[in-house]
Amino acid sequence: MLDIFTRRYLLKVLVKKDVTTRYRNSVFGWLWSYAKPAAQFLVYYLVMGHILGLSRGIDNFPVYLFSGIVVVNLFNESFSNATTSIVSNKALVKKIYLPRELFPVATVIVAFVHFLPQVAILLVVALLTGWVPSLMGIGAALLGMLLILMFSTGLGLFFGALNVAFRDAQNFVEIIRTFATWTAPVLYSWTMLADKAPAWLLHIYMCNPLTVAVEFFHQAFWFSTSTGALANPPEDALFPPPLLPLYAVVAFVIAICTIVVGQLVFRRFERNFAQDL
Repeated sequence: MLDIFTRRYLLKVLVKKDVTTRYRNSVFGWLWSYAKPAAQFLVYYLVMGHILGLSRGIDNFPVYLFSGIVVVNLFNESFSNATTSIVSNKALVKKIYLPRELFPVATVIVAFVHFLPQVAILLVVALLTGWVPSLMGIGAALLGMLLILMFSTGLGLFFGALNVAFRDAQNFVEIIRTFATWTAPVLYSWTMLADKAPAWLLHIYMCNPLTVAVEFFHQAFWFSTSTGALANPPEDALFPPPLLPLYAVVAFVIAICTIVVGQLVFRRFERNFAQDL
């Protein structure tokens, strides 16, 4: 991973290639970066929020929902792309010597670039619903982004290496992506789990890096527009988790450990990349 910082030009070239080729020969091009999350939001908002009634008890549910969706989308795209990055670039891997970690890291950066239009939409919607920017909120959003990028990079290194030798790894990644939306408080609030689950399970759930990142985004864009931010909030107001700083520390430790383990596994399988590809 440290070699990447000495090959910044190669990293820039890989990122530029992936960004420019993503929507090549596409009529709408970058508009798909806006259309896909918008369609996803409408489905969840109508079906889960209104038909199933999960929006009851959550003020300003559209901002609550969309601020969680963009985080999950960043995780899913960066994780999935990093997993297939080595196989997708097999021609370069087999012919040119360069740090192979460049490929998963480049795809994570590309996922972040495509994540920015979604954040732009979130900012507009939040401003229209009374959101006022604050240093604490901006800091929470940045921490949430950093946590997701670290966590998805570590998982991408791990599964990206396994995917070269065992293509079943990609199927495991699809299963993890399927569960991602439901293992974080995106379509529901964390208090719903607190009311039904034992304390030990709640603590495990809250230490999930994806859960912490979603709550950071809720703190950044949603909480100030809800009744919980009032000087005298009602008793049933939805507050952020009281131990969120502690959960955040644990989540960052998990993300760092994921990068370390991912790097070790990547180095172990890297010697056979050319042969397996």
